[in-house]
Amino acid sequence: RVRALPNVEIVRIGSRAPCTLPQRITPALCALLARHHPLYLNTQFNHPRELTPEAQAACARLADAGIPLGNQSVLLRGVNDDADVLRRLCTGLLRLRVRPYRLYPCQTVSGTEHFRTPIETGTALMERLQGHISGLAVPQYVLDTPYGKSPLTPSCIAGREGDAVIVRTWNGRTWREPNPASVPAP
Repeated sequence: RVRALPNVEIVRIGSRAPCTLPQRITPALCALLARHHPLYLNTQFNHPRELTPEAQAACARLADAGIPLGNQSVLLRGVNDDADVLRRLCTGLLRLRVRPYRLYPCQTVSGTEHFRTPIETGTALMERLQGHISGLAVPQYVLDTPYGKSPLTPSCIAGREGDAVIVRTWNGRTWREPNPASVPAP
């Protein structure tokens, strides 16, 4: 029924199941999903230790069913805010036929402050990845704003105001993202 909507051209599913519940990705589920092409699946692996043999098998079943796989990671302080960790995650994902698609700063959600890093930490990490691994392995660093996703590249960051970064969105609007220059110790 979703496909019958005139403005729906593709279906994209977001699921952490390949990472957290890989046994759910059965051959029967993959066969069912394959009947609904074009269908894309974005998952969320945040650390190379999550690329387990079980997750590898789940991703292989999906890819073998012709389902393009992408990954949307969250930059988490003390977890993956290190260029070597991100390099191992992104190149490991490619080996599993999962395209590192996006990297997001940790959202300003109550209770997650200890995981947040300044946005500039992510831009510095992206610079350390580019040119050192395949371009296919470098995700786009983006901020989810009320106006849509905005790349966090030097040309899109309009500046800083106190504890916020001003981001220019795709449609020319600006968004003030809370972004402490330093974060409290865990």
